[in-house]
Amino acid sequence: MKVGLFEIYTFVEQKFRLDGGSMFGVVPKTIWQNLIPADENNLIPMVTNLFILKAHGENYLFDAGLGDTLTKREKKIYAAAGESLLEAGLAGLGLSPEDIDYVILTHLHTDHAGGAVKNKEGRYLPRFKNARYIINRSEWQRALHPDERTAAVYIPDRLAPLEQAGQVDFFDGDTELFPGIKAVITGGHTEAHYGLEMTSGGISVFYYADIFCTAQHMKVAYVPATDLYPLQTMEIKRRTLPRIVNQNVIMAFDHDVQQPLAFIREKDNRLVAEAVVTAQI
Repeated sequence: MKVGLFEIYTFVEQKFRLDGGSMFGVVPKTIWQNLIPADENNLIPMVTNLFILKAHGENYLFDAGLGDTLTKREKKIYAAAGESLLEAGLAGLGLSPEDIDYVILTHLHTDHAGGAVKNKEGRYLPRFKNARYIINRSEWQRALHPDERTAAVYIPDRLAPLEQAGQVDFFDGDTELFPGIKAVITGGHTEAHYGLEMTSGGISVFYYADIFCTAQHMKVAYVPATDLYPLQTMEIKRRTLPRIVNQNVIMAFDHDVQQPLAFIREKDNRLVAEAVVTAQI
């Protein structure tokens, strides 16, 4: 899909399932069940949608999915179905891991950073050997020193090799990472979680990762129980939603099974996802 001078593509890296209650927090099941139906184990279907941005003659990967280094315990936690399609998805776009110039990691949970490395003969190595990994400095520190609540989703042994290879570029605060590509610190989901705002030719695409993880999570109160700072999540949603709706922003959703890219419209006091038609942009 062309967005001004940019091109953005998406593919599913892996399918998995999570507890529906954990994904909607205080919202009752009688409400969220109508949005994303759960199975007999209360699990709802999710995916890791990965996005490739072609801009400035380079290839940018937004997050890296679950990857293929999950332990048996992690596969159980994520109810992961099948193998990682990370490299197959890239190949479908005519790319290999060696073609990726930048891996932009919005946060370092396993379902967003697991694919950043590969296991070669018992050692974790950067999967994208020619890439720079863009990581928020505070998020990095938290991920390397997890606590009892975050130890299941921050795996230091799989992150440290990125810095050891000299491939990490850190940043602090809201930053224009590249022309037309801005990192916006959101907090909420993690202490230093950030979203991305991309603009070219007057058209904007927002990738806010787990702040707006699916099109069914647009409402301010729909905050996963896994968020460390839910009031921060609500505040960033409250501030950002008017821009998304009123400025014709294309949303990129990291975990939406049906619509990885969509406009959000307000109809009859409801927020509704509308498919992106290329002719519209």
